[in-house]
Amino acid sequence: MKTKYSIVKQSIKSKILDGTYKPNQKIKSESELMEIFGVSRHTVRLAIGDLVTEGWLYREQGSGTFCADREKNGSQISHARNKEIAIIATYISDYIFPSIIRGAEEYLSKNGYQVSIFSTNNDHENEKRVLEKILTQNFDGVIIEPTKSAISNPNINYYLNLENQKIPYIMINAYYDELEPLSVTMNDEKGSYLLTEHLINLGHNNIVGFFKTDDNQGSKRMKGYLKAHRDLGKSINPANIVTYRSDEKNKKPVEEFSRILSSTSERPTGIVCYNDELAVKLLDVIREQKLTVPEDISIVGFDNSFLAEVTEVKLTTIEHPKSEMGKVAAKLILDLINEKKGLNKEKDKAQSVVYEPEVIIRSSTRKIN
Repeated sequence: MKTKYSIVKQSIKSKILDGTYKPNQKIKSESELMEIFGVSRHTVRLAIGDLVTEGWLYREQGSGTFCADREKNGSQISHARNKEIAIIATYISDYIFPSIIRGAEEYLSKNGYQVSIFSTNNDHENEKRVLEKILTQNFDGVIIEPTKSAISNPNINYYLNLENQKIPYIMINAYYDELEPLSVTMNDEKGSYLLTEHLINLGHNNIVGFFKTDDNQGSKRMKGYLKAHRDLGKSINPANIVTYRSDEKNKKPVEEFSRILSSTSERPTGIVCYNDELAVKLLDVIREQKLTVPEDISIVGFDNSFLAEVTEVKLTTIEHPKSEMGKVAAKLILDLINEKKGLNKEKDKAQSVVYEPEVIIRSSTRKIN
């Protein structure tokens, strides 16, 4: 449990890091802080005293307490740069993320950079804590997989503060549209379009789509699914679109799919999944219903992860660069660092990278009459 003193201290520090308090701006008075946090004057003075000692604040006799200009003053919280890059992932050990991280780490290590890896667990509060840590530790650059990229992000000010401190960053897999950052991504819309088109061309008309919609990948993949139906003149049953959030991914899709297969209406013949991980979960439901793939139902994944080939049914899916994406992201962040140092020529200016999708056809899909 956090002490009252640490809560006050961290709150003031957070307001400095998110830009609420600008350099040389006066912070709230001791009395105001006492009222806001419901603590004693001693607790407030203890917290402020620590922040002054650490170089976050400074006092002026008779005027109050002010936010320090840490960049200008070279305060005690600054560290000598040690050629270090931070990698922020939504998940570290799950699914395709280890391969992406490994690709980036290998390239950066070869170029003399140390790597610190952080996980947000796809949670904005965790993302905030990680960004605060990065802003206080003087990294040379940051590779970021954004948290819940399809919804409004409460931590945008921290990214603006990265820019203010001239810490280069890029985003992978998705990006926050409002920031327009350099990024390394897949063409998710086209990938889902190709998978849906593949099923339609095999004769499937009743195709269910499952999409995680709190990240941009899921929203774009749903768009591709819809666009393929429209372009090929196929009607879309609204009941055939199942959406879910990150915190629902282990339950809602499975429950909804079980309900769809158990209903008395016409059973779907094709399934488009947000990714391979979900496709494997839905394969279990198909087995429970005593159905087979692809004889009764065709199913497609996305990402060509190791999961696409570990089950008895090998998944038709979309190729994902994984380790290559990590390597390209690492090269891009080093290009930005070199630009900052004036080492890159104008023609070598860093640019975003978008990978075009390729369908990998395996045994989980078949032609129907």
